[in-house]
Amino acid sequence: MKSDEGTLQKKLLPRHISFMAMGGVIGTGIFKGSSETIGIAGPGIILSYVFAGLLLLVVMGAIAEMATVYPNRNMKDFIREAFGARLSFIVGWLYCFMWLTVCVIEVLAAGSFLQYWLPEVPLWLLSLGSGALIIGINTMSVDGYGETEFWLAGIKIAMIIVFIVLGGSLIFGLLPSAEAPPFLQNYTAHGGFFPQGWTAIFSGLLVVMFSYGGSELIGLTLTETEDAEKILPKVVKSFILRVMLFYTLPILVICGLIPWNQLNEHTSPFVQVLASTGLKGAAHLMNFILVTAVLSAANSGIYGATRMLHSLASQGEAPQALARTSSRGVPLNSLKLCAAVLLVGSLLAYFAQDGLFRLLMAVPGFVVLLVWISICLAQLKLRRTYPQQPSFKVWGFPYITLLTVGSLTVIAALFLFDDQNRVSIGACLAFLLVLVIWSLLKFRKRT
Repeated sequence: MKSDEGTLQKKLLPRHISFMAMGGVIGTGIFKGSSETIGIAGPGIILSYVFAGLLLLVVMGAIAEMATVYPNRNMKDFIREAFGARLSFIVGWLYCFMWLTVCVIEVLAAGSFLQYWLPEVPLWLLSLGSGALIIGINTMSVDGYGETEFWLAGIKIAMIIVFIVLGGSLIFGLLPSAEAPPFLQNYTAHGGFFPQGWTAIFSGLLVVMFSYGGSELIGLTLTETEDAEKILPKVVKSFILRVMLFYTLPILVICGLIPWNQLNEHTSPFVQVLASTGLKGAAHLMNFILVTAVLSAANSGIYGATRMLHSLASQGEAPQALARTSSRGVPLNSLKLCAAVLLVGSLLAYFAQDGLFRLLMAVPGFVVLLVWISICLAQLKLRRTYPQQPSFKVWGFPYITLLTVGSLTVIAALFLFDDQNRVSIGACLAFLLVLVIWSLLKFRKRT
C-alpha cells in the first residue's frame, strides 16, 4: 500500500537522532581517512579536527535555533524561508549528491575492510553486498530503522572508547606489548609536532571537512521527530563534544603508537595500531567493528539522501514519484534511486580501485562546505524576521556566525586550488552549474 501524499512518520526518539547523526559522522573519515590526514600534517592534524569541530558547533547551533522558531520544518525549509525556492532547490540537490557520494565511499570502505579476511574476493563484489544490506535496512519503518542505527552506531562508539583506553594504556606502558612503550616520543621524534609545517593544518582541513560532514543530518530528522524544537538544542549540546572527543583522542592514540610517516594508507590505522602491538586477535575484532562502523555511516547516508529527495519531491522540486511512501512511511522510490547509485558506485571499484577514495572523498568535503555556508547565511538573514524569539540562540551573533561563514569560504577556496582535487571539484562545479541553469529555467516565472 502506497501513501498518495508521501507522509513521513514522527517516530524518531532523541537517542535515535543523536546516534543517527553520529553514525553519519563517525565512518570512513576517521577509520580510513585518518591515515591520509595524519600523512598530510603529522600529529599537528589534531588542530585541524579541533578547528573544524568549532565551525561545526556554530552550524549545528544555527540549525537548532531555526528549529525552535520554525517547527515541523527541516534545514532545506530554513534555506527556502530565507532565500526562496531557487536556492533551496540547488542546496537540496547538492545535498543529495553529497550523501549519495558518501554512501558509495562507505560501501567501498566496507568492501576494503572485508578484504582483510577475504583478499581473493574483488572489492566491487564485497561493496555490492554491503550496499544491498544497507538498502534492506532502509526498507524498515523509521522507528525500526532508527533502532537499528542506534545499535550500529553504538557498537562503533563503544569500540572507539575501548580503542582510546587500550591505546592510551599501551602508550604509557600500562599494558604489556612486544615493544617498549613509546610514551610521548612519537609526537615529536619524526620531524616534530608539525613535520610538514604549520600550513599543513589547512591542507588537512580538506579531508577533515569530509569527516565531519553528516552532522547536519540532524536537520533532516526534524520532520520525523515529535517536539523536535525542544529536543534538538539538548541533542546538539551533547553531540558536539562527543564528536570532537571521538575524533581527536583516537588521532592522538594513533600518532602516539605509530610514527606518523609509517602509516599504511591502504589499511585502517586502527587495525594497524593493534596489529603492530602484537595484539593480532584484537586487530581482527577491530576490523569486524570497522565494517559495522562504515555500514552504519552508509545507513545514515541513505537516510539523508532519501529524506532530502522526499522533501524535494514534496515541494515540486523533484519528480513527484519520489515523494510516495510505503505504508511504513518509507520513501521507496527514492530508496530505489539510491540503490541504483550504490550499484554504479560499487562497479566503479571494478574499473578504478587505485586512488578512488581520494577522488570521491573531495566531493562531499566540498559540498558540505556549501551546505554549511547556506545554513549559516539562512540564520543570519532570518534572525531579524523571526515570528517569535527562539528559546535557543547561537552565541556571539552575528560575529561568530560571520566568522564561521568566512572560514568555511576560505576552506572552500582551498579546495578549488588543490591540484589533487581538481577532477573531483570539477565534477562538483559542473553539477552545480547544471543545477543553477535548471533552477533558472524551473523558477523563471517565480519571484
